[in-house]
Amino acid sequence: MPRSRSKPAPDSGRKPKPATEQGASRGAAPGGGRAAAAPAGGGAGSDGFVRVRGAREHNLKDVDVDIPRDALVVFTGVSGSGKSSLAFGTLFAEAQRRYLDSISPYARRLIDQAGVPQVDAIDGLPPAVALQQARGTPTARSSVGSLTTVSNSLRMLYSRAGDYPPGQAIIYADGFSPNTPAGACPTCHGLGRIYDATEASMVPDRSLTIRERAVAAWPGAWHGQNQRDILTTLGIDVDVPWSTLPKKTRDWILFTDEQPVVPVYAGFDLTEVRQALKRKTEPSYMGTFTSARRHVLHTFANTQSPQQKKRAAHYLVSADCPECGGKRLRREALAVTFAGLDIAAFSQRPLDELAALLAPAAAGRTHAKAHPEQALAAQRIAQDLLARIAVLQDLGLGYLTLARSTPTLSPGELQRLRLGTQIRSQLFGVVYVMDEPSAGLHPADAQALLRALDQLRAAGNSVFVVEHEIDVIRHADWIVDVGPAAGQHGGQVLYSGPPAGLAEVTASVTRRYLAADRAPPARQARRPDGWLQLRDVHRHNVRGLDVDLPLGMFTTVTGVSGSGKSSLVSQALVELLAAHLGAGRDDTDTPLDPLERETVVPLEGRIVGDLEQVRRLVRVDQKPIGRTPRSNLATYTGLFDHVRKLFAATPAAKRRRYDAGHFSFNVAKGRCATCEGEGFVSVELLFMPSVYAPCPTCHGRRYDAKTLAVTLRGKSIADVLELTVADAAAFFADDAPIARPLQALAEVGLGYLRLGQPATEFSGGEAQRIKLATELQRQQRRGTVYVLDEPTTGLHPSDVDTLMRQLQGLVEAGSTVIAVEHDMRVAAASDWIVDMGPGAGDAGGRVVAAGPPAQVAAQRDSRTAPFLKAAL
Repeated sequence: MPRSRSKPAPDSGRKPKPATEQGASRGAAPGGGRAAAAPAGGGAGSDGFVRVRGAREHNLKDVDVDIPRDALVVFTGVSGSGKSSLAFGTLFAEAQRRYLDSISPYARRLIDQAGVPQVDAIDGLPPAVALQQARGTPTARSSVGSLTTVSNSLRMLYSRAGDYPPGQAIIYADGFSPNTPAGACPTCHGLGRIYDATEASMVPDRSLTIRERAVAAWPGAWHGQNQRDILTTLGIDVDVPWSTLPKKTRDWILFTDEQPVVPVYAGFDLTEVRQALKRKTEPSYMGTFTSARRHVLHTFANTQSPQQKKRAAHYLVSADCPECGGKRLRREALAVTFAGLDIAAFSQRPLDELAALLAPAAAGRTHAKAHPEQALAAQRIAQDLLARIAVLQDLGLGYLTLARSTPTLSPGELQRLRLGTQIRSQLFGVVYVMDEPSAGLHPADAQALLRALDQLRAAGNSVFVVEHEIDVIRHADWIVDVGPAAGQHGGQVLYSGPPAGLAEVTASVTRRYLAADRAPPARQARRPDGWLQLRDVHRHNVRGLDVDLPLGMFTTVTGVSGSGKSSLVSQALVELLAAHLGAGRDDTDTPLDPLERETVVPLEGRIVGDLEQVRRLVRVDQKPIGRTPRSNLATYTGLFDHVRKLFAATPAAKRRRYDAGHFSFNVAKGRCATCEGEGFVSVELLFMPSVYAPCPTCHGRRYDAKTLAVTLRGKSIADVLELTVADAAAFFADDAPIARPLQALAEVGLGYLRLGQPATEFSGGEAQRIKLATELQRQQRRGTVYVLDEPTTGLHPSDVDTLMRQLQGLVEAGSTVIAVEHDMRVAAASDWIVDMGPGAGDAGGRVVAAGPPAQVAAQRDSRTAPFLKAAL
């Protein structure tokens, strides 16, 4: 029988009572679990619950569930179980749809719409705000200050209460912004850097002759030869080393805007050309000269070819703007100071330091006698700034600067910045839907996060969180556990109620990790095979650091957010080791536009030690594995090539003379002509989300009818792409080139993904595990160093266990694994720990402790130690 339910007072902190002990999502939860059913009686949402009926988004199986309002509700379950489909795809999407119906059609066009969810009904749903995991937008103009709107108040402070030079007129607030015409430096247009082609970038080897392609920036093949022949006609010797040419000649070749048209004698040398000109011989053709710089800039600005654009970008280099010195603002704005700093220098200081600089003004101790009106303005604006900064400090972000660009922030940092803005807004009666707010957080920082979530709830809001972190789950008022497994084997609500009740749900994987502390499995201690020794490393807040990393062991690098972990490992170690191995910088993910690139911070330091034992470096990060939906799991791992060859080898394909290309949806041979292999067509509805419908010709199967008629053991190529990794492993069990990558994907917990699932749908954690699986399928070689950046991000604890078995297997095979990680269970299971800190930003950048887990856990001045001790 249903129990009575009570709605907790917004500020009472009392937890809602469980709704029921009956079966849940249209049928009893498997394994005898308990879940919330519909409450008896009451109007829609009148009893303080959000009621969901018939949710079918993605893999959800006609789910019914009741969720309390004014509570901290955590959605749990293994990766791919359907948590996000319920929280974001259903609840937030429906809340947004209802809100958008109430605003003007024009305003609706300006909002990124989530779409209409597949659900029968939702009652009692308040307005919702989504705080999702997302990496920073790739632009040099977006920063911490603009994201949090703190920069708006700071510009007002400088405008109204700054110290102006004598005689200078007041500058309005927008004059202190590099993103407005009033404030942007006229030379660099507010970017702080200028981009141009230089002699060094266009002529990398000055010992070569022009005929030997000393001017590397010119195009290859005939077009480059044309320029060289034109220079010969102009009397320039193309057969002498570039360095021996007069500087005036070199500058003209590289930088002139002149475009002379001259006769070209193809294949003639300088002497033969002079004779031909003297005799007025008929030329091969008339050629137009273009300087190397003009060619680079014109190609970059106008080409439609990504390859040509990338090649042109290679020859563009950046430097600080000579006008503003990289500060992005006009000189008039930079002449105004506050606390002795111009606004650009002020924005470069950590938030913790800004709070100290603003304190005197907030207390009314500036301009008090000479300019009382400025003192009042400074006091009020400084108090507002301090309040905004205090929220960010409470979230553990005091080490950030306002000028920090968003592309350099982790998804966890971005989400906490947005969370801080919401706390400051003091909204009431809304649902905050969050995607793993603890991602990228050290356990010490997670305590501040929990306080922030409690603040939002106490203010009269509902907080719905998709989360894997056990401490956050234990802190919840209510748990909605989705499962039991991933993909098609999930999509059911196993339990909906207070955390304590989950222990009785036998089908729940989550309950095993909540029930009791799980110590890492016992195993023999490893001994290092040697050492990688980093010496005098300088990068960001890591300054002059020496650290030793063992070879042949599993090393975890820990520390609070911003302590220097990624600077040391993901950057310094990777770059120094890659340089030692003769590998250049990995630019596969480098944006084509140099304006979108991050400024490269110089690296100082060296790497020594037993380097002869290292033969290979593999970096496995969370960068996306594809930029378009045409890239998918099957294409990225390479197994699709083997699949297409199997189809091409079938009797039906041979009769029709189909090669492997006929079975690629990226090639015109066999793909559907209507949707060109996309599988869907879109209709722009202007005031509503665009509608994506299955292609009317191929019905979403991407191929034409003749190609789909070719089958392999009863399945078409479209059927194969719809298989999950687990199902495909069984189907291709006897085909080793396909079975091997599928097995690797399953071993890292990705058995629920579909082979044809677009790469754009993968989370950062999924992308990292796909890269790892792609590496695992290769023949393992001793002497490989694997560097991973928070590999457990987005993983349920059970998936973490699966991943750890694979990583430990790499070490057993003779490799070295070095991971930046916050999960204390991972740290406890490692052989060696390097703990960075003790704090963040300028308060970090040092090695607090290094050694086996038990030794680090005993370190008194380590913020990691108490949490590590609890995990041991």
